[in-house]
Amino acid sequence: MEGSGWVLIKANQIKKPSSWKAFFLKEDTSVIELSQLRQDINEIDNELMILLAKRRRISHLVADAKIAQNKPVRDIKREEQMLVELIQGGKSLSLDAYYVKQVFQVIIEDSVLHQQALLQRHSNAASGDLPLNRVAYLGSQGSYSDLATQKYFSRHPSELKQLGCSSFQEIIDKVEQGHADHGILPIENTSSGSINEVYDLLQHTNLSIVGELTHPVNHCMVTAVDTTPDKIKKFYAHPQVVAQCSNYLSQFSDVEIEYCDASSAAFEAVKNDTTGTLAALGSGEGARLYGLQIIAEALANQKENFSRFIVLAAKAVQVSTQIPSKTTWIMSTEQKPGALVDALLILKQHQVNMCKLESRPINGNPWEEMFYVDVESNMRDANLERALNELKQSTRYLKILGCYPSEDIQPAKINLGE
Repeated sequence: MEGSGWVLIKANQIKKPSSWKAFFLKEDTSVIELSQLRQDINEIDNELMILLAKRRRISHLVADAKIAQNKPVRDIKREEQMLVELIQGGKSLSLDAYYVKQVFQVIIEDSVLHQQALLQRHSNAASGDLPLNRVAYLGSQGSYSDLATQKYFSRHPSELKQLGCSSFQEIIDKVEQGHADHGILPIENTSSGSINEVYDLLQHTNLSIVGELTHPVNHCMVTAVDTTPDKIKKFYAHPQVVAQCSNYLSQFSDVEIEYCDASSAAFEAVKNDTTGTLAALGSGEGARLYGLQIIAEALANQKENFSRFIVLAAKAVQVSTQIPSKTTWIMSTEQKPGALVDALLILKQHQVNMCKLESRPINGNPWEEMFYVDVESNMRDANLERALNELKQSTRYLKILGCYPSEDIQPAKINLGE
């Protein structure tokens, strides 16, 4: 992904903390030894932070070079080669392959996302960067939407002003009325599936999808005081969280569940409890903001639990062809046999890869469906342009919801047995 060439460090080249020599000369091997070891770790962690910051700055320079040379952000073959060589180098340092792979895949993903953000700013330079980015999201501090908002906009240079909302409709209203520059909405989850209310709202708004992100979700049971799950008499949670944890919650047949607008509202509901009988379900990060204790975690039906969010704005964005991108639209077909199949065959004929198909009832038209389509393609791609032109002729209705950078970063695949 970055420029070619790197140096693998040999074990005897590693700079040891200055305190190591003193440590090995100590006769007292009790508390002082532990504190010294921790100091050594702190020194190493600080050095790692400096190196990671330096690597990110160089990655930004690489993005500038790719813009000038019109090269794509990702070079999968280079990423694979880099991981193989790093794993080989790690073996000489007694680092197992899985550990090295996991660490550097996170670093590579960070570089890809930051480079995509830089290319996007270059593609939309005429619009300029907002000095203040007002973002509407569901809930308040500590909600999953709050965490997703901070994650997505951390790659944007503007100051962030977050506007908490109590409903999905309020988020859209704030952007449509100009009170917010962007709105962020959860649209699907790997455990509970699609969020139908959001899909329905997209039928009736003129806002455009300008971004997406996938955020890991770790549902926890949290309380204000130290207690155990068997003592809980009432849960507070967002309906989506309850749906995603239905298997775990089935054991609490006599426990009351009160639904909240967001996980942050659930935290608020239990933060002053002194009985140890009230619990909220939500993220561990959010719970810590409210001073709550985690008494159970990893509660979702699927252990690999992720939520996908979309970012809405009043104006569509231009997406660089150097960036992996998606395009989303809604369409309705004629009420005749094979109409949907005929529409999808157009995508196949033009080699456009569909990654999502969702249907929702059309309000006021019983038994008729609106179809939501996501494809892995840029609006400026010739194949997609031709496919959309044909679809407009063969469907009753078609509306583009947006073209935006894809943040579904698939890691380079390598064989750890090599």
